[in-house]
Amino acid sequence: MKYMDLTIEELHSLLVKKEVTSEELTLEAIERIKANENNIMEANCFDAALNLAKEIKDVKEDEYFKGIPYLLKDNFSTKGIETTASSDILNGYVPVFDAEVVSRLKNAGAVLLGKTTLDELAMGGTGSTGHKGVTTNPYDKTRMIGGSSCGSAAAVAAGIVPFALGSDTGDSVRKPAAYGGLVGFKPSWGRISRFGLFSFATSLDSVGFFTRSVYDASKLLTLLAGHDTKDMSSSSLKVEDYSNYRTNKKAKLGYFSQLVEDIKDETIKKEFYSLVNKLKNKGYEVIDYSFPNDLLNAIYPTYMVISCSEATSNNANLDGIRFGPGVENANDYEDYVHKARTKGFSDMIKRRFVIGSFSLLAENQDELFHRAQKARRAIVNELNKFFTVADGLLLPAAPTLPPLVSSISTGWSYEPDYLENHLALANFAGCPSLTLPLGKERGLPFAVNITTPIFTEKKLLGIAQDIEDLTGLKGLVKGGC
Repeated sequence: MKYMDLTIEELHSLLVKKEVTSEELTLEAIERIKANENNIMEANCFDAALNLAKEIKDVKEDEYFKGIPYLLKDNFSTKGIETTASSDILNGYVPVFDAEVVSRLKNAGAVLLGKTTLDELAMGGTGSTGHKGVTTNPYDKTRMIGGSSCGSAAAVAAGIVPFALGSDTGDSVRKPAAYGGLVGFKPSWGRISRFGLFSFATSLDSVGFFTRSVYDASKLLTLLAGHDTKDMSSSSLKVEDYSNYRTNKKAKLGYFSQLVEDIKDETIKKEFYSLVNKLKNKGYEVIDYSFPNDLLNAIYPTYMVISCSEATSNNANLDGIRFGPGVENANDYEDYVHKARTKGFSDMIKRRFVIGSFSLLAENQDELFHRAQKARRAIVNELNKFFTVADGLLLPAAPTLPPLVSSISTGWSYEPDYLENHLALANFAGCPSLTLPLGKERGLPFAVNITTPIFTEKKLLGIAQDIEDLTGLKGLVKGGC
């Protein structure tokens, strides 16, 4: 049996019944990592993982994650394990503490195998800008898995681990989940502690994760959610048992038909409308809502100005002195930092910092940064208006199948495209949002996304479970080893 093709729920049952050991699971996962050709790993901790797995002899029914191998995006701090966020500027950086989510998984007995690739500093959507090169899609190595949480998504899609953690600032978990046939979950802003997560854009960032089923996502959320005194932005709202999400009461959903109609892939469009009809037959009310096009078109430029401005500030401390690529023949401190940052950051990152710095200049703040903040508020106000007439937003997660790696451009596209960027609505408003498989075309997965109001995770999971039941697309794996 290929154990790593299973869901956490299935593996947990086998561990409880002693039909498999954690050591066996860990050895299989390590072998799959070594055989994988999708470029998913930044660093490994195989020896420590095996030592831990060997010590796990008994797993109880309520120890859902004990003995389960997993992987972690390399922008979470891990004590004693190099953490680079796929950037040369962080080469040699070894944290002296664990991120809060790592501590919670460690306390739950989960087995960390290592750190996964990402777009450099989590800035990017192609899975191609990290210092180890392109991470490809296990379904087709000529295609993207997406980013920035590319390695984590590819690992779960390839059947290497049953779950992996990522981060989501605009769609960095949910878009790769769409391209990989996975459940990709982003919680409400503040629902999961970000202590130990390298900040990209503080007002948009969330911890996120990939699983192969809605139920596994609910169990992982229950473990990771909750207030953390080390993160002042984490919510003190009581943590529910999110796995208790089933209800007979059906939600009222809405979608934006102008967005769906603009999708050129007829299969994705057809399957989306088929899902709408199936949900109606199941007792859901589904409405068409007219979200203003000017606000949809404003999503991308608004996101770029805000995220680049916050990133510029958050990464100002990366000076290359204590770790990084190293610099020779610097004249003074300022010259050293200039040369280290020039050498340590890729051209794409430097362009983002230029945008951020320019937007934050005193003479530009009103025209750029403050204007972007006002646009964000207008977009969020309209989304909240939508939520007065519907319980959740239902849309295709991506308008196309996974794009070809050869289509990746090293330049910039300033043309707004709300078909590609609507997932950022959840980040703007701090809402929970989940992507799950909708179907396959030519053997490649495509997906649907659900977004609900802030702190309504249980409602979101209930809707997602109904969709998973309707599609039957649970536990998808494509062995890419």
